[in-house]
Amino acid sequence: MLDSKGFDLWADNYDISVEISDDDGAYPFAGYKKVLNYIFGEIMAGSGKTLLDIGFGTGILTKRLYDKGFAIYGQDFSGEMLNIAKDKMPEAKLFQGDFTLGLVSELKQRQYDAIIATYSLHHIVDEEKPAFIKELMQLLNEHGKIYIGDVAFSTRKEMEKCKETYQEEWDDEEHYFVVEELKGNFPSLSFIPFSHCAGVIVLEHG
Repeated sequence: MLDSKGFDLWADNYDISVEISDDDGAYPFAGYKKVLNYIFGEIMAGSGKTLLDIGFGTGILTKRLYDKGFAIYGQDFSGEMLNIAKDKMPEAKLFQGDFTLGLVSELKQRQYDAIIATYSLHHIVDEEKPAFIKELMQLLNEHGKIYIGDVAFSTRKEMEKCKETYQEEWDDEEHYFVVEELKGNFPSLSFIPFSHCAGVIVLEHG
């Protein structure tokens, strides 16, 4: 279960902290802006206009899509980040809730053209990721896609190498994606790396 208190305290300075880490090319946010820009470009190239964002934070990515006319739905566990995002996107349908326990019922009542999760699903343990992703797949419209931008590695060996490099900074409470292992459940997924510790996993509605 997620504890929102730490993220509530971090909310005001979250964007600045991420940018510093990305600019330094350091774990965990090396490649962050490239990840978000890639997802933005892919969604803009599609024909759908209904988007679900899981763990939207302060709305860094979804605000850009909101301004382009997308209907935004989302869930985050931090009340403070929710307030910041609501100020940016007053017409968005945003809900507070711990997504490690599942989506709130309101978000399960409709279908989406795209579902995004940026730097959020690493809070879900590896054993529960496949079931959660399969649940999301059921919420996609035909030809809809899921974009997971996060700390992710092609192999566990690559992850262990990163962990060794950043021993002091490494967060053992987060559960990062290992693509070769996730492919056992989703053979058709694709992975686009953008740094030594981050990339985008793409899954399409079959």
